[in-house]
Amino acid sequence: MSRRGNCHDNAVAESFFQLLKRERVRDGTLRKPGGSEAGRVFRYIEMFYNPKRRHGNNDRQSPANHEQRYLERLESV
Repeated sequence: MSRRGNCHDNAVAESFFQLLKRERVRDGTLRKPGGSEAGRVFRYIEMFYNPKRRHGNNDRQSPANHEQRYLERLESV
């Protein structure tokens, strides 16, 4: 949780939810019949957001790539 009135504490979460709303809620993907909304959000995170979406804070890498490089650096130490 962020401090009250400080949106910068919460920037990563706000960015994620903005993308989720833009990419899945507005196009109706989350409201399609068959399966739960929570399951669709989970699939969005695990199948697209983490493995594929590139982030500026990670040198334009996906979170999955960034984590893999991080773990490789730890193993080499």
